[in-house]
Amino acid sequence: MRALDSLGAAVGALRPVSLDELVARAELLTRVDRKYVLPLADLPFLLGGLGGDVRVLEIDGGRDFGYRSLYHDTPRLDAYLGAARARRRRFKLRVRSYVDAELDFLEVKTRGPRGTTVKQRIPYDGDDRLLDPAGRAFVDAVLTAARIDPRDLRFSPALTTTYRRTTLLLPGDGSRMTLDTGLVWALPDGARVLSAGDRAVVETKAGRAGSGADRLLWSLGHRPCTVSKYGTGLAALRPELPAHRWLPVLRRHFPTALDGSPA
Repeated sequence: MRALDSLGAAVGALRPVSLDELVARAELLTRVDRKYVLPLADLPFLLGGLGGDVRVLEIDGGRDFGYRSLYHDTPRLDAYLGAARARRRRFKLRVRSYVDAELDFLEVKTRGPRGTTVKQRIPYDGDDRLLDPAGRAFVDAVLTAARIDPRDLRFSPALTTTYRRTTLLLPGDGSRMTLDTGLVWALPDGARVLSAGDRAVVETKAGRAGSGADRLLWSLGHRPCTVSKYGTGLAALRPELPAHRWLPVLRRHFPTALDGSPA
């Protein structure tokens, strides 16, 4: 709790930015995502080193927001295995819920040139466990454009994640950074649940050269790691799956996921 209180105080001292301005200045739907896992206690020090121009997304007085993502995959786990085996043509499919705003989006992530991530999404008001015809048509169009044949792909829920997110704008280089805390993974039937405990997932979203936030993280001894909320969570909750890509981050940051300890 002390770490979260310190983080709240550090975030509270930042100048706000509206959602419209954030999107206008750093939408970054095509970007390079770099992910880091940090102890919660390190986050105030990170914020303190970002400089005086950093701004925090504020909506209706709030500065951290609830997220829920329901990831869909095929019976063969094509999305999971594509990431686990680092296939060039891979995808991620989810219904993302902005809990506080009561807004849902159907999102598809694919790979662009030179390792960039391309995210496309549409508002979604259907059942998040089932893709309605319009949603399925959108998914098929995105996958086809990414040279992934969707005709034999059947989708159903595979994993749910929930967490709180704080979003920062770094005006100097037009990049963004997100801080995700309180991360919990769960299988669709709720049979297994895993908490990230005292760890936060930090993502920078910038061009290929990185951002000022990346350089600060590197100077503090943090390096990007292979952590995917979907891939890492499913690997932890379903140990029979191939997981070599995520074992280093699981062993270092989430050892209880490997020893069978309860969340």
